[in-house]
Parts: sequence; C-alpha cells; structure tokens
Amino acid sequence: MNAADIMTPDVITVRPDTPLDQVVTLMLDNRISGVPVMDEDCVVGIVTEGDLLRRVELGSEPRRSHLLELVSRATPLAADYVRSHGRKASEVMTENVITVDDTTPIADIARLLEARRIKRVPVLRDGKLAGIVSRANLLRALATRLQATAPSLVDDQRIRTALLAELRQHKWGAMVAQLDVTVENGVVDLWGVVHSQEQKMAVRVMAENMPGVTRVEDHLEDVTATTMMVPMA
Repeated sequence: MNAADIMTPDVITVRPDTPLDQVVTLMLDNRISGVPVMDEDCVVGIVTEGDLLRRVELGSEPRRSHLLELVSRATPLAADYVRSHGRKASEVMTENVITVDDTTPIADIARLLEARRIKRVPVLRDGKLAGIVSRANLLRALATRLQATAPSLVDDQRIRTALLAELRQHKWGAMVAQLDVTVENGVVDLWGVVHSQEQKMAVRVMAENMPGVTRVEDHLEDVTATTMMVPMA
C-alpha cells in the first residue's frame, strides 16, 4: 500500500494571508490538528496545534530571562515574537514542510512520522498537493490489514507444522528448549523452556499470528525467572 491508497484526498487548506482566527476556527470545526498553507499550487507551510501552543493570548509565549536575552542572538528572539504574536497563517506556520509522493510506501511514511516526530505529512502528485496522510490514516490501514489477516480455517496439523517451521527461521526461536506444540480445534498449547520473558512473549505472539489459530495457551517455563526464585544457601 502506498500514500495514495490511504491518504485523505480532500485537503482543507489556507492561504498565507488567512487570518489566524479563521485558521483556528477551521481546525476546530473540521476536527483536524493541522492545515497546509498554500500559495497558488505550492505548499509553503503548515499550521499545526503545536504552532499555536505558545501564544500571547494564552500567556504561554516564550519567556527568557533578561540575561538570556542579552546573550541570545536577535534573530531567534524576533522569530519567537512573530510566532507568538502573529495574526496570519504565514506568521505562525512551520516552513520547510516535509512531504511525500503519492507512491511512497506506507511503511516509509510510518518511519518518517516517527523519526521526525510529526503527526501528518502532505502528499504530492507531480509536485502538487494531492492529499494528506495522518497517523489516523495509518491506524485505519493497520486495522484493514489486521482484518484481512484474520484467522482462516486451517487444519491443526498444518498450524503445528507452520509454527515449528517459522520458529526455526529465528535464532531466538531455535533456542527454545524441549519445545512441544499441540493444536486442537485451532487452540495452540505451548510447552517448553525459554530463557527470557521476551523470548516467551515472542513465541506466544508468533503462535497468535498463525492462520487458523483461535487461542494460545502458554505453558512455557522461563528458567531465568525460576533461577531468581531459588533461595540462596
């Protein structure tokens, strides 16, 4: 799936000279947390909730001590003043907007949002705004994927064979000692010895993701936990 498959196509936008009160009202009325700023066909910025947190009206504008103002450069101080007192979209917006193409895989978008700590990204097609992908769009895509991979009817023997084969593909899986798997009517019982709670959880998650599995009963023994419980002589 790519950006075009999950994006919101009808993007609400504002112009650089849109009054800030109209921007805020637009965001509230449409229940959105960010709005791109367009100059003709170009995305020149974006106004987000974060851009509106430090405002003189809220008493939350940046405050620096007199000493810090003396040693700070004038340009950043002036920029802070504009952002906390500005009355137009262009005066408070975040510039140098991060964008993606409509062919960008959703996995790359998820990594981008996480790495840049942003909640949405405009989508371009041939250099023009075509949509926007937010974290909510990604969650809807995840829900679709989860539903699409819901357990199907697979016989018990195939579940057991597939699970054991999958475990052998992973180094941590091969380290599970004395592993025994039984499957009856889609219910998987796991028996064996693991060497950490993380390994125990990984085996269980792998079993839960096997097609046809309806429930997992975890009887795995964590030897590290057992060792910690042994009293000292």
